[in-house]
Amino acid sequence: MNDPRRYVVIGGGLAGLASAVWLAEAGKQVTLLERRGRLGGRTHALEVAPLRDLADNGQHVIATGYHHLFRYLSSVGTRQYVSFPHQGVLRWPGGRTARMGTKGLPVLKALFGAHPDASTADRLRAAVATARLGWQCFDQPADLADLTTDQWLRRLGMPETAREALWDWLALGIAAEPVRQESAKVFADVLATGIRLGVKHRRPVSIGYPTTDLDTLFVSGAQRVFERHGVTVKYRAVARRIRIEDGTVTGVVLADGDIEPADAVVCAVPNSYIGGLLDDLPEHDRIYSAADKLGYTPIVSTNLYLDRPLGTEGAMEALIGGAGIIDEVFDRQRMHGRGTLNGWLYCLTTSAAYEQVHKPGHEIVEEQMALLRRYYPDAADAKIVHAQVVPMPRATFSQVVGTDGLRPGQATSVPTLVLAGDWTRTDWSATMESAAQSAARAVELLLALPVPRVVTGPSV
Repeated sequence: MNDPRRYVVIGGGLAGLASAVWLAEAGKQVTLLERRGRLGGRTHALEVAPLRDLADNGQHVIATGYHHLFRYLSSVGTRQYVSFPHQGVLRWPGGRTARMGTKGLPVLKALFGAHPDASTADRLRAAVATARLGWQCFDQPADLADLTTDQWLRRLGMPETAREALWDWLALGIAAEPVRQESAKVFADVLATGIRLGVKHRRPVSIGYPTTDLDTLFVSGAQRVFERHGVTVKYRAVARRIRIEDGTVTGVVLADGDIEPADAVVCAVPNSYIGGLLDDLPEHDRIYSAADKLGYTPIVSTNLYLDRPLGTEGAMEALIGGAGIIDEVFDRQRMHGRGTLNGWLYCLTTSAAYEQVHKPGHEIVEEQMALLRRYYPDAADAKIVHAQVVPMPRATFSQVVGTDGLRPGQATSVPTLVLAGDWTRTDWSATMESAAQSAARAVELLLALPVPRVVTGPSV
């Protein structure tokens, strides 16, 4: 039976793109509303005009356990643009490095003591603490939601060498918050998900990266799907309120006063943009309150073009003790196989960039170059060809102590209105997988609704 309903997706970020793609694949009539002039949300490519080059608004990493994200990439035909290296690189000041295995037995070495200065006693304590950590991820202490990750790791007896080489920066990468603020329960829940997936697929979850720009990975393929299935995309369409009458969705009120007709809506906007959209929904106060309490976490990314290579040993390198200036360095030559006509491109990321995000770009670059020279001897005489700083004050929702249980589910009291976005309740923290999983659940809810009968008049 053909479905006469008009499905509207609000938001052209990853959650909105995935929702629109999967609804279109199911044969639905879909319109996507995007407030900006382009798709991709917080995941898109940026033109570096002076160099006529294409970089990204920030580096993204991808885990093998991202089932829903891979489903999306398969739908849009870009699954092949993800690579998983066999090891990562940890780097200390002065240029000393350690390899961290990401597949097979080398993973155990990383878990039990990747630090080159770890003693035998440290490694034994790390093994015991890691075993306790894994157990408590599933049998969680009653007060875990009240602890920071730092407090939890101390309680477990995790040695400082293991924390420095693995656990502290892993926690920062998972929740984009420093361990002294991050919710231990958020960290534990994500680890539990990773362990479950590892057991299910009989291999540890490993970390990889895109081998192309983010527009090619996430956006261009979706646009091809939209063209193939007749999805309408409306740019500069600012949604103000989802209109609900007699318990069902009837349309979306836009900022210019127009109304986009709708019989079902996927509201796939970040928590920072949800205010006002759900005013007609009976439980809107609770959702707005959760969105406000979740708050925001800033991230700063820099696309740094140098006149010479840094001397990296891997595509991804974690800077141990990066002082909140740089967490990781990504070598785009290794990742993308790019040439160096415009210089050597490195993407630098700073999570929980509370101090950096409001500084002038030139000051951020000066700090970053000073740090790079401490970690990479080859950077001593390096000169900057060009630098592009991308500050994101509201990069993700915050996952500090006190936020446990706030994230709303995808279903609402109005069956034809569902929520999507990484900030809604999923098995993951603020990740691309969380966005894709939320979209999958939202679409599943809508596809489960009975198709209304189309009443036609008597034939003549």
